Amino acid sequence: MSPDAPDARAAASAGPAEAAADSHAPPTTLAGRLSAGTIARYATGSVGTGGFATLPGLVLAYYLTDSLGVAALAAGAVITAAKVWDVVIDPVIGALTDRDLARHGTRRRLMLVGSCSIAVLFALTFAVPPALGPVVGAIWVLIAFLLTATAFSLFQVPYIALPAELTPGYDERTRLLTWRVVVLTLAILLFGAGGPALRAASDDPTTGYLIMGGVAGIVIAGGMLVATTVARRPVSAAGVPVSTAALAPAARMPLREHYADGIRSLRRSAPFRALLSTFVLQALATGLMLAGAQYVATWVMRSEDAVQLLFIALIAPALLAAPGWGVIARRIGKERTFAIASAVFAVAALTIVAAQWAPGDWIYASVAAAGISYAGMQSLPMAMLPDVISHDEIAHGPGRAGAFSGVWTAGETIGFALGATALTVILALTGYVSSTAGQMVTQPDAATAGIVISFSIVPAALIGLSLLTLARYRLRRADIESAA
Repeated sequence: MSPDAPDARAAASAGPAEAAADSHAPPTTLAGRLSAGTIARYATGSVGTGGFATLPGLVLAYYLTDSLGVAALAAGAVITAAKVWDVVIDPVIGALTDRDLARHGTRRRLMLVGSCSIAVLFALTFAVPPALGPVVGAIWVLIAFLLTATAFSLFQVPYIALPAELTPGYDERTRLLTWRVVVLTLAILLFGAGGPALRAASDDPTTGYLIMGGVAGIVIAGGMLVATTVARRPVSAAGVPVSTAALAPAARMPLREHYADGIRSLRRSAPFRALLSTFVLQALATGLMLAGAQYVATWVMRSEDAVQLLFIALIAPALLAAPGWGVIARRIGKERTFAIASAVFAVAALTIVAAQWAPGDWIYASVAAAGISYAGMQSLPMAMLPDVISHDEIAHGPGRAGAFSGVWTAGETIGFALGATALTVILALTGYVSSTAGQMVTQPDAATAGIVISFSIVPAALIGLSLLTLARYRLRRADIESAA
């Protein structure tokens, strides 16, 4: 009996109302391809996800240490505490969004709550009056950023679950996620270069950060709201909408069982364990480099504004490279292409260590090479995750994508958070001197060396470790296409 037979039986037993609801066509063409409008709306969500991932990672640690006068280790503790909270709640949100899907046929509700609340919360994170002092300032940022991260997770967890439910096609998922990453790289450029530019719009750093937080929060929320329009009933491996009856067992599950299902997904799915381990290690590496970019610009390249050029060097090549990685993946497979992109990134990062002895504009070339690889490192694992979910659905039934995406988002979150934490630890160990806005300080040579190492050797080593975990990923095109 085919894997879709249970869905067919459930649909046949559904009542007239459910049958009518299930007659809505999925967002694909008759040839099984996603419509251009669906791809565009889904990809627009990456304006929000890219903005939230980029701007706090780029400037939040620097804001704490060099504007509010918070010590480097304390700044790292603030960022890490908020991210640990994410790790706790993301599987819960995954459980809630699976329950929403089972009860209402869509994951849209939580996505809307997160989208509508994040703008104000994001602005509040960068609205600390410096007169409050470092301790109160650190507490303010912790609470505001924790709430902002919660709003983001309410959107992000169901957003990541959608590709597995929008299309069953192996290559079609690559196409969907490739264009998502094209928009993601644009968002990184927009926020990575535009955020510091907005901060510089005022001579007063406090006002500058407030302007940056307010404008960025509005743009992030707008991108998220557009993406909520593609949240609809999932399609089965045969490309037809999954019936309400097929999802009914999940609707009756207690919340704790939904939560536990996310944890069980790690135990029962070897491909998921391998892919998640790889992605977390790479999030740690890229999070470390992202948090260190402002420090490299200020203390190695001796120009605070150089951070904008670093982001342009990273993103301009990535915009051109993202479709290219998709083409290669269709020829040799996603997993092999992912390994190639990762290896190129590691080599590019390693070359930057020479900046310790000869800083200069040549760093932009190394960053550009890393940008070419970064496009593949983002799109390919995201296109592999729906394959992992589909592989699991064959044995365990539909409606659990939220459980996978909740664990995935928690892993990604902790990876990026630990990247910023690792940077603050390196800065503390090498004697980095924190300061308040307008105060002039001189950094010891050891601190400058620590900044370079955190931007080159450590990320390259982490990418090397991720290649070892990627080698344990066993799913191939034939596994997914035979299941479909």
